[in-house]
Amino acid sequence: MSETSARLLSLLSLLQARRDWPGALLAERLEVSPRTVRRDVDRLRDLGYPVRASKGPDGGYRLDAGADLPPLLFDDDQAIAVAVALQTATTTVTGIEEGALRALATVRQVMPARLRQRVDALQVTTVDKYADSRRIKVDSDHLIAIGTALRAREVLRFDYASPGATDEEFVPPRKVEPHHLVTWGGRWYLVAWDLDRNDWRTFRVDRMLPKTPTGPRFTPRELPAPDISTYISDRFRSQNQWPCQGTAILQAKASDIARWAGHEALVEELTPTTCRLTLSAWSWTGLAATFGMFESDLEFESPKELKDAAHQLAARYTSAAS
Repeated sequence: MSETSARLLSLLSLLQARRDWPGALLAERLEVSPRTVRRDVDRLRDLGYPVRASKGPDGGYRLDAGADLPPLLFDDDQAIAVAVALQTATTTVTGIEEGALRALATVRQVMPARLRQRVDALQVTTVDKYADSRRIKVDSDHLIAIGTALRAREVLRFDYASPGATDEEFVPPRKVEPHHLVTWGGRWYLVAWDLDRNDWRTFRVDRMLPKTPTGPRFTPRELPAPDISTYISDRFRSQNQWPCQGTAILQAKASDIARWAGHEALVEELTPTTCRLTLSAWSWTGLAATFGMFESDLEFESPKELKDAAHQLAARYTSAAS
């Protein structure tokens, strides 16, 4: 790849990553002069990318949406991410199987040979441990309808089925202000302000049947939490039915522990190399044993029952190993 082509690819990648880029910052990131950035922006425009420039001391560039889809350019990491995402796209959404396969074939066809070999080596087979219990697919049309109302900030009306109900057993239509679409534990959820109940509610998307037309526009309310991640994790922890819950300090990175801690765990970063882990289990000894599966030094923090169970396990394992 020529130096100019590689630089154009890097420039396009940066413009896609954020809404506005000061010209000086783009030049710094690309290690070129502002004049070179201007020439490269003109080249992208010639290729069909609608790059808008703003003048003034804080002038910069923005990649707008175009009427026609220009050639897509991905760097290596983006191409790999797209290929993996397309292979796993049908895990929780129905109605996109054929489209995902055709998109994957199209992306693969235009890849250079070196990158195609890397993608072919990443043949992903999704083994769904929640296939029979928790992970439930949702209709792509329903997701699009909900997402459209959410982006437009329009009141959403939908029928909602109670647990165990058939398709004909929906309760009367609900009216909500949609705020976030999230996934948790293999399921899709809509977080919304329920206008009839005057409170925040979380709805399972697989039980929703959106209705048209949507209602009037609304001004988004502030979540009763710092962010959506905190709101969802707090909500589902409050519904946790395990009788025993405890915390421990682990001498490990929070990101490493979060990968294996499970959906219902809470991982809090304390320092770059330590974290606090909160888990729940069916018994105190079971909880202590679960903490022990992480290959790191740890200190039980609370409660006392967890510490006592750890002493019992230590004695039991010492006896078993002698």
